Amino acid sequence: MTIRVLLADDHAVVREGLRALLAANRNICVIGEVANGREAVRCTADLDPDVLVMDISMPDLNGIDAAKIVHARYPRTQIVMLSMHSSSEHVYRAFAAGASAYVLKESAGTEVLAAIESAHAGQRYLSPALGDVSAAFAASAVRASPLDSLSVRERQVLQLVVEGKTSVAIARIVHLSPKTVETYRSRLMKKLGVPDVPALVKLAIQHGLTPPV
Repeated sequence: MTIRVLLADDHAVVREGLRALLAANRNICVIGEVANGREAVRCTADLDPDVLVMDISMPDLNGIDAAKIVHARYPRTQIVMLSMHSSSEHVYRAFAAGASAYVLKESAGTEVLAAIESAHAGQRYLSPALGDVSAAFAASAVRASPLDSLSVRERQVLQLVVEGKTSVAIARIVHLSPKTVETYRSRLMKKLGVPDVPALVKLAIQHGLTPPV
């Protein structure tokens, strides 16, 4: 049986490397590539992949929030998360969002095939380099993130704000009015207890919503 795979990463060189790696396996077919989480959701709906291989840190919509949407809407598609982050918090949030596998980017060349096959078989996969982190996120050691209190739409607006997009640009992306976007931004600052946009950026980076620039 051929495993149909969709690749989602904002770096073209990473996608090219993964495609070349997977092309050597006759049991896997890469059916598409996208550069952000929003496109990953759209193409999952259009292409119905067996496995979505997705980076955590992407613009417009990060991998964690994209995974939540894909898992809820298209549960047949298994998700393999790629990440440069090895913290228990990132691993916990990836699996909580619906991922079946978590692979460190530094090990992707040797592990992504095993992760895809495990996810497709309905099994969980975690990079061996992460050691005992699985015990940490399975237990109560991972503290709740303040971002957990946000809705999917609030998280989308937050990510776009910290990426430096204007209210007009955000409104166009999420299909709201600029005034509504500004209301969301003010509400987010109050809800998260931060005074300004730089503080929002710091908070978002600390909790893996957006990568450092």
